[in-house]
Amino acid sequence: MKNSLTRYALGLGLGLGASSWALAAQPLLNPEQLQPLLQQADVRLIDIRDPKAFEAGHIAQAANAPYGKWRGPATNPGELPDQAKLVALVQSLGLTPATHAIVISSGADATDFGATARVYWTLKSLGLQELSIVNGGMKAWEGAGKPLAKTRTQIAPSSYAPTFDASWLATQQDVGRHLDLSNAALVDSRPDAFYLGKTRAPAAKLSGTLPGAQQLDFNQWFVPGTSQFVDAAKAREIAAKVQRPQGQDMVAFCNTGHWAATDWFGLSEMAGLPNVKLYAGSMVDWTQSKDAPRMANQPGRAQSLAYDAQKWWEKTFK
Repeated sequence: MKNSLTRYALGLGLGLGASSWALAAQPLLNPEQLQPLLQQADVRLIDIRDPKAFEAGHIAQAANAPYGKWRGPATNPGELPDQAKLVALVQSLGLTPATHAIVISSGADATDFGATARVYWTLKSLGLQELSIVNGGMKAWEGAGKPLAKTRTQIAPSSYAPTFDASWLATQQDVGRHLDLSNAALVDSRPDAFYLGKTRAPAAKLSGTLPGAQQLDFNQWFVPGTSQFVDAAKAREIAAKVQRPQGQDMVAFCNTGHWAATDWFGLSEMAGLPNVKLYAGSMVDWTQSKDAPRMANQPGRAQSLAYDAQKWWEKTFK
């Protein structure tokens, strides 16, 4: 009887197809899972590599939307593009609320994954519900012996005009309030040198981290020595390292909202934790504040001056 009910439920789910009863998209796909999906009309594969890499060889059905189009200016790369640019980008890719958008990049290393996670986060914030990332990127696709193409697929634009849902976004003002009230778990996604204030991003004005921040280095989310994201069970194990009182938000940050997008993806999409937000501008945005930003692990003045002198020397003479 139990087996009959199981078969009936499975058949009902398949019969309903794209309805709400159907299974949701998996956050991560391997090449074998991706390949049959490419034949479905409601699937859009978004390749975020630069145009030169895309033209050299890509998956036949992919549309090219380089990562830079999803980011802010060089002075504050984590800043979101304005709404009009995001809407134009979404429409150029033919996306609608019903699209299963799958994001792929080179898969070169763990840092590269942050680009796909950031685009995934942006699309989720723009109202797309069916989203996936190709685990291991093009490196995994080619490693599996899958075919490449050099001709572009013609994409019919859509008229979808999404608004940005800030449910997964933390702003500079939000972070300031969290510090005032001590009511959020702040998660620094950066490696030790940044977290401990020994170095900083070029566009950041200060070294160090946010007061009270817990470190969760983004590299922990990957199978050692690979660009393969861990499975859900391992993701839950990693997520358990973060201490968060019940009911509080969790805010991931890094330098420019790139590495932190990986932490956000692992915590929210793989481990399934609620109320996880991304501080998109991260430490570059925070340290550029007109008000004196609150900091921890900040080096002394002599160390800061020595660091600035070293960077000036490297920029001038190398």
